[in-house]
Amino acid sequence: MEKKKMRRVLVASIVGSAIEWFDYFLYGTVAALVFNQLFFVTEDPAFGTLYAFATFALAFLIRPFGGIIFSHIGDRIGRKKTLVLTLSLMGISTFLMGVLPTYQVIGIWAPILLITLRLIQGIGLGGEWGGALLLAVEYAPKEKRGLFGSVPQMGVTLGMLMGTIALSIMTLLPEGSFMTWGWRVPFLLSAMLVIFGLWIRKGIDETPSFKKNQEQGTVAKLPIADTLRYHWKEVLIAIGAKVVETAPFYIFGTFIVSYATSNLSFTETNALNAVTIGTIITTIMMPIMGALSDKIGRKPLYIGGTILMALYAFPYFWLIHQGSVAMLMLATIIGLGIIWAPITAVLGTMFSEIFSAKVRYTGISLGYQIGAALAGGTAPLVATALLIRFDNSYVPVALYIILTAVISLVAVSAVKDRKAQDLDEEEEVLQTSEAKATT
Repeated sequence: MEKKKMRRVLVASIVGSAIEWFDYFLYGTVAALVFNQLFFVTEDPAFGTLYAFATFALAFLIRPFGGIIFSHIGDRIGRKKTLVLTLSLMGISTFLMGVLPTYQVIGIWAPILLITLRLIQGIGLGGEWGGALLLAVEYAPKEKRGLFGSVPQMGVTLGMLMGTIALSIMTLLPEGSFMTWGWRVPFLLSAMLVIFGLWIRKGIDETPSFKKNQEQGTVAKLPIADTLRYHWKEVLIAIGAKVVETAPFYIFGTFIVSYATSNLSFTETNALNAVTIGTIITTIMMPIMGALSDKIGRKPLYIGGTILMALYAFPYFWLIHQGSVAMLMLATIIGLGIIWAPITAVLGTMFSEIFSAKVRYTGISLGYQIGAALAGGTAPLVATALLIRFDNSYVPVALYIILTAVISLVAVSAVKDRKAQDLDEEEEVLQTSEAKATT
């Protein structure tokens, strides 16, 4: 019975996460192919793409606020209730995007309504990630916490994979059909996925850590205040550590679709297929890396992946500039499929191990979402702006990837690997530090 319960917990964490990221990534990919033409209409196509990516970045800026709102609910009322709210919010906003009239129909209201729905997506996702992660980590046995923590991270790439496959199929339509109605289909189908996700999560109980807080009467009255007072250093560490996990990911997975089709000679299908294959490989690699972190620790894996990311920045662009579809595939497989996998697989578990249970939802959400806002959603925007500023040279974009790696290496140097401790032991240590801070 216990094994069945654990399986349901893992399924609930990955399914909900995958659905929310599916909704979220649809926008990122469609922004590069459709929204720049149907919603952000300009005389210069490059600026239309820039505006579309700017709205992509805008949702990342709102995600920390979603993290604060829903993590407060999660630390005060419970993880489960919060996850139902976030999934519902994402599903409604994504479905409405699929029925939104274009600029040619309602003029300026088209981008305004699209941006509004995108902001709602950002608020929902801001609270989703932390809850999905804690659902897995706080149920996990000590010796399998890395593996369990990597499972909801797989939801990120599974969501991206579903979105990419859906759009790859739709791009097989004639250009006119795709631009008229084909791009809307994945947005509309997301409603069915949301209903399934809510059904899966319905049968899950609250996590042991949250139940223990309730029993001991240690539930934080104002989690954000406690987090900023006692755990501000951990929040800064999490923000910095998130940078290399998020910026290269959106360059390899989102920016490349626009870059390969606009600046190089690849078709949309070539670019989307490369991202699809890279995403499949990284999804397979994640639980392997998570299980490996249970043996050697989160920090060594994270540092190794980050160093490789910095070393790979220039070879990545050199490979895709060879003009070969095979080289584009290889470049994406190495970057997105292999090098990125250990970084993202251990990130959530590493974050959860440095925060006290009573503010864990708030702490990991703040660090993750602020880091994503600063370096994730802005990555395609920054990369596109660098291309415009430096005459389509990829050198500044490669240097930008290296910079993200350096920032994250500095941040994670302060992390103590706690794979050998259970969460209760960590709780005692962290509560003792809080008590000292109070006195």
